[in-house]
Amino acid sequence: MTDSGTDSRTQVLDDLADRGLIAHTTDPDALRAAMAAGPITSYVGFDPTAPSLHMGNLLQLLTLRRLQLAGHNPIGLVGGATGLIGDPKESSERVLNPKDVVQQWVERVRGQVERFLDFDTALANPARIVNNYDWTKDLNTLDFLRDIGKHFPVNRMLGREVVKARLEQGISYTEFSYVLLQSLDYLELYRRYGCTLQTGGSDQWGNLTAGVELIRRTESGKAHALATPLVTKADGTKFGKTESGTVWLDRELTSPYAFYQFWFNTDDRDVMQLIRYYTFRSADEIAELEKATAERPFAREAQRVLAEDVTTLVHGRDETEQVQLAAKALFGQSELRSLSPDTLVAALREAPHVEVPAGQLPTVAELLVDTGLVASKSAARRTVAEGGAYLNNEKLSDPEYVPVGEDLLPGGALVLRRGKRSFAGVLTETAAG
Repeated sequence: MTDSGTDSRTQVLDDLADRGLIAHTTDPDALRAAMAAGPITSYVGFDPTAPSLHMGNLLQLLTLRRLQLAGHNPIGLVGGATGLIGDPKESSERVLNPKDVVQQWVERVRGQVERFLDFDTALANPARIVNNYDWTKDLNTLDFLRDIGKHFPVNRMLGREVVKARLEQGISYTEFSYVLLQSLDYLELYRRYGCTLQTGGSDQWGNLTAGVELIRRTESGKAHALATPLVTKADGTKFGKTESGTVWLDRELTSPYAFYQFWFNTDDRDVMQLIRYYTFRSADEIAELEKATAERPFAREAQRVLAEDVTTLVHGRDETEQVQLAAKALFGQSELRSLSPDTLVAALREAPHVEVPAGQLPTVAELLVDTGLVASKSAARRTVAEGGAYLNNEKLSDPEYVPVGEDLLPGGALVLRRGKRSFAGVLTETAAG
């Protein structure tokens, strides 16, 4: 008979499989047996090649969190060393960032990783965070080549998909050798902490299995790798990209309002897959949401749950409530002045808006035209006359009205609306700055 701890430790594999989160694994039966025998130690690595993690990284953070909740020991690795090089891209050679910049990004990424794991030492399995710069900064080149490089046949390295994609246009020895450094990380964590599982995206499969092989060759040890699928939309495009660029976890790069709207605007064809991937909703809850989406797609209940859950995971409950209030307020369903200035201005930046010098506000008719809510001043006057124009959710009666200081909302903004569904922002120098 198995105890509840054993069940929890192994059921995480079933949960990952049910959610569609297992694309590849080296030896599923052996991994399950290892988990049944006792908590294992697992890690995910994050290279600071940008000032923030993004949506693809979030899937790995949540996978590590699922493993910790199941009773396993999580390690978040921030690549202060590998981030100086960067994993090869299929498209082109990476630009190497200055060392001082990478060091700044290390700290920012570390803070993001720490938010998703539990470091409470009262736990049986508190999280640990490490930096691979610690064991590479004094690494001797000859020792590295003798002790690590000799275990990597060049023909196998040439067979990696990303390398094959780059051979024609060229790939530097620096990027070609990245796999050795990532494999060294796994070996080092195996030796220091008994780490026997590395997880990552399926595009990292070659790196993951190389680490498993290095542990086998050098330590005669048994280690495992598990890869999650790459997340793509139903139309085949890459998930986590918008017209304005990457969706980041850092609020300064992607505002919480924009972050929430990104999830809320998910296509019906994608929403259930994303709920399985990015939330901790149970199978029963997911089944109910799937049914609701099929029966009442116009209600967008699944999109609301997805946006609420993921925004709360990344930015916290208070911030999520603020952006939900903002969405209602902008359509006249709650009080605009109750919003925080940062939330309001961030929301208006995501909508059509104009920036106007303080003290030089034109008439509301001109603002309706400038923001694109109407096509002409005559259309603006007609909209006002018909009762369809609003300033800060108050119905306008005079198209020649010039907003004054007391009209400005927190943050120095104005909200214009035409009808029930079309709104735009006016940002003064205070808000624009």
